[in-house]
This record gives sequence, structure tokens and C-alpha cells, in this order.
Amino acid sequence: MKKVAFTIIAVLMTSTSLFANIRCESLNDSENSFLGMWGIDIKGGGVGWLNIHEEQGFLDGELLWIGGSVIPVSDIYVVDDHTLVVTRTDEQILKKDSLGTERKHIRTWTFRITKTDNEITGTMSGPSWDGTGEQISDFKGKRMPPVGPKPNLNTLSYGKSIQLFNGKDMNDWRPVNPNQPNGFEVVNGTLRNDPVQPKTGAHLYYGNLRTEQEFNDFNLKLEVNVPKGNNSGIYLKGLYEIQVMDSYGLALDSHNMGALYSRITPSEGAEKQGGEWQTLDITLVDRHVSVILNGKKIINNKPVIGPTGGAISSDVFAPGPICLQGDHGNVAYRNIVLTPIL
Repeated sequence: MKKVAFTIIAVLMTSTSLFANIRCESLNDSENSFLGMWGIDIKGGGVGWLNIHEEQGFLDGELLWIGGSVIPVSDIYVVDDHTLVVTRTDEQILKKDSLGTERKHIRTWTFRITKTDNEITGTMSGPSWDGTGEQISDFKGKRMPPVGPKPNLNTLSYGKSIQLFNGKDMNDWRPVNPNQPNGFEVVNGTLRNDPVQPKTGAHLYYGNLRTEQEFNDFNLKLEVNVPKGNNSGIYLKGLYEIQVMDSYGLALDSHNMGALYSRITPSEGAEKQGGEWQTLDITLVDRHVSVILNGKKIINNKPVIGPTGGAISSDVFAPGPICLQGDHGNVAYRNIVLTPIL
């Protein structure tokens, strides 16, 4: 019996290994047609991004959906030549007993996508974030071309600098969503955000602020003061968030001060302690970004392969505004100067 059992196990292992080797050779034509990056616009507002690639002969991917970070998908598979299914999951701890044993639910959101040439349409369905029902969202998107080679920063030509904030008023700015509360005001020559929450009642979700003007490639210089324990963000073209956060003394992370949020980690920590004025010098050109924080280059001409959470558009080639995040915490800005790249 033992010999027979070992023989069966050996055959199964060989078959599994053979299958894996065959599967790793290549994807089929239907799967290959979905490979690449997809920019997504969600009906009712919000932006998504899906990157589909091959991993040892299988489809794999990363997903951004409206806000938060770019995260790996839970599963991804092709139904037919034109249909793809993607799932995203999240653990929710319901309770923990005295011994530390947890009871969890795995919440699942399903994205069913139909492709026609280089365009997609689809529906996302899953539990509401507060767990009280189901949310269903329709979306559409387009294939996003790969990021090209690094630009030569030494050969750039610049236009006339534009002072985005005059220290007196917010005439050159407006809310991204006029239906949300606005926490920004001019205080002692600074553009300050103070999203005060009511002592009782529901949480208020404050809106972001944006420039009236829109821009293509540029260099942006400014000073920022983020108090201890607070965070905010600066959106380049309304697409890419440069994180503003009191991360002094923390380990390097793509969510720290000066990072391209959840996408590019600074090469070193250059932030000052919370409550001190800090300088940012940011260059965005040809879908590449460079960041100098307090005189130290922490991101050096790195490719930006897609939007970050909170983006207002999925079109990485269209001009867009400078946006300041309004919902997360206290922050103050001054000396905001943008110089277009010609």
C-alpha cells in the first residue's frame, strides 16, 4: 500500500510540475489582449487604474479605486475573448475573544470588465464601505500607453513663473467640489486648511482646493507647514499626489513626506519635525517626477505609471490644476510658484 501511495503521489507531483511548466510558457491570446495599464473613469465621480501583467505564466495585477493606495488584486481571470473578472478583498475583524482568537469576514468587490479594442466598460459590485448594503458602480476606461524614457532635465526650457498664491486672497483658487465644506482660508499671509469637525453628529468630509488655471509639465516650488500628527497632499495636474505628512523619524515609506503617494518611496528621509516650515521643489515632465525636499533630492526623475488615490481625471496627457488636499488635517502653504516647462 505504501509503495502504491508513493507512486500516486509521485505521478501527481510530476503532473502538477508539468502543468506549471506548460502554464509558465505563455498566456493565451485572450489573456494577452488585456495586458497593460488601464485608466478608469467611474460614473458619478472618481478615478481608477488597473495594471495587468504576466507573473510566471498567469495574469496578475494592481488596482487603484477612487482613494487610498494601489493594492494587488486578489484574483484575475479571463472569461472569454472580451471579458475579464477582477476581485479585490479586504479583511474585517468582527470580534476578538479573551484568548485573542479573531472572527473575520473577507469582503469581496468584483469588477466585471468588457473590452473592445483599447477601451473597456465594466461594473464593480460589492459591500458598501460601512457594511450596510451593496454598492454598484459603472465605469469605463482606456488603455494607457507605457511611460517613455526619462527626459533629459538639463535640456528643459522654462516659461514665465506664475505666483499661484498672492498671500492676500484665494481669487485664483476654487473648491474641486463646491458641495463639500471648504476648510481653506488666508491667515497671516498663508493658505491654511483647518477641517474642523463638529463635537457631535456625523463626520464632515472637507473638499480639496484647486487652481483656476490648468497646466501641462512644470516645476512647482512652495513652502509647507504640517503640524505634528497631521497630513495633507499636493496633487500635480489633479492626478498625482505628493504626500505632505508629519513623518519625521519614520522608516522610509511611499506614504511619507515628499513621496508620490503609494507609488514612489523617497530615497532618504529629509523631512523636518512637525510644525516647522519645509520647502518642496517638484518637477513633473513627460510623466516623470523629481522631488527636492528641504534641499535634498529624494525622488530623481522617476516614472509615474498612473494616477494616485483622489485623482480628478484618468487622462495623464491632459492639462490639469494644482490641487491641495482638504480633508485629512491642518496644514499651511505659502510662496507657491509654478514655472511651466515649454
